Amino acid sequence: MRALTLFAGCVVLLTGVGANAQTKISGTMQCNKPEPAYGIEVGDRPGHAMLLVKESCAWTGPDIGGEKTKDHSVIGSLEVTATRTAASGIGVATMESGDKTFSTFHGTASVKDGKREDEHGTWSFTGGTGKFKGIKGKGTYKTTANADGTGTVEVEGEYELAQAKATTKK
Repeated sequence: MRALTLFAGCVVLLTGVGANAQTKISGTMQCNKPEPAYGIEVGDRPGHAMLLVKESCAWTGPDIGGEKTKDHSVIGSLEVTATRTAASGIGVATMESGDKTFSTFHGTASVKDGKREDEHGTWSFTGGTGKFKGIKGKGTYKTTANADGTGTVEVEGEYELAQAKATTKK
């Protein structure tokens, strides 16, 4: 369970899809050990468990709409077996201005010899507040889990702010 760093959460924060003014984005998140983390053994076979975790993450990059990302929280659910981990969840990023972006993520990782390998997945923006209301975007992420329960998430994708979209329609 220690390697269950909410890989995906990170990802969420970053990308967008737009028909006109898509902006590429990339960044790296350093995520703390999940706190709190709840796990329940399923009981149908050894090593099968369901988890609910919350992680706090700090970004290196990205700038979104000219603002730096201040912090990021990820809430995720994971299904863990002896050979695979599947994760999904929601990310909430707070920008310098206090405005927020919201995103979802879905990813999987193989488990070999009891250790989780890098998680790979997708994320997409679901909305935001203030300047980021109506943000659209999506992308991919890769999470590398450390033995201490922390993780590094590399994210890339693209986004479009609703303001940019409205401007290009004129």
